[in-house]
Amino acid sequence: MTRVLVVEDDPQLVRALVINLQARKYGVDAAPDGATALRLAAARQPDAVLLDLGLPDMDGIDIIKALRGWTRVPVVVLSARQGSDEKVAALDAGADDYVTKPFNMNELLARLRAAVRRTEDIPLVPETTLVETGDFSIDLFAKKVVRGGRDVRLTPTEWHLLEILVTNPGRLITQKQLLQEVWGVTQANKTNYLRVYMAQLRRKLEADPAHPRYLITEPGMGYRFEG
Repeated sequence: MTRVLVVEDDPQLVRALVINLQARKYGVDAAPDGATALRLAAARQPDAVLLDLGLPDMDGIDIIKALRGWTRVPVVVLSARQGSDEKVAALDAGADDYVTKPFNMNELLARLRAAVRRTEDIPLVPETTLVETGDFSIDLFAKKVVRGGRDVRLTPTEWHLLEILVTNPGRLITQKQLLQEVWGVTQANKTNYLRVYMAQLRRKLEADPAHPRYLITEPGMGYRFEG
């Protein structure tokens, strides 16, 4: 059973989420504040987290950062904050998706399914399990990236995006292909997702993120990995 941690201080919304999730055979835990959320995340090891940013005791961004200190569990943010700065801050902190309130329940559940699916193991042939560059190495089997002798922490979405690119070295992967594979959408207006995540990957992996050596943009078309 897939277990979801709902972190939300609005009792009515919590009830609605719990009812809809349980009707679809999810196990559900609920936390009304950040402290409870972090305690339950450690104790229950959820498969995904639905997280409101406006909690009574701490900001949701801090919760994301705390979770990313030890887990890559998918985090889908639920927030009334609609500004692009807030979205970028949440994604930069390690969130995997951002849904603004009010939201359509079916769309939210589809995004939740996509987030969980991205963490599932993808069978890899032995020849493609280790990718080495002059600046970092990627162990696709262990889902581990090392740069300068140190592990690089990636969110599940960052990992999925990187995995697609490095297993197709030198090949242009179109924006549409990436959006479909990673987010389950093909709308052109979602390309900002790609820009945000590629910028995050470059900051974590490239020696000069402004002039990338490995993660190359083909303007208006897509992205390419040069090993």
